Amino acid sequence: MSYIAEIESRVAGIPCIIGVTHYECVKGSYSYHAASDWDYHGYTECEFEVLDRRGRKAAWLERKLDDKMTQEIESEIAEYFN
Repeated sequence: MSYIAEIESRVAGIPCIIGVTHYECVKGSYSYHAASDWDYHGYTECEFEVLDRRGRKAAWLERKLDDKMTQEIESEIAEYFN
């Protein structure tokens, strides 16, 4: 699979690579005429896969992700692109 970015990270303390497949960041307009709350506040979408250090998909490692780790990885991805 082709990734738009590969970021070194850790999942449950285990070194890995995060393969980013999709990233979109839309800044908020903060205009009262915005079409929706998403347009008003802005939003970020990202999708990723957890890979081992050799770049192979690591489903066993991805299963260790919890909400907190997922948010940390999403923050790392946002920092990489911004």
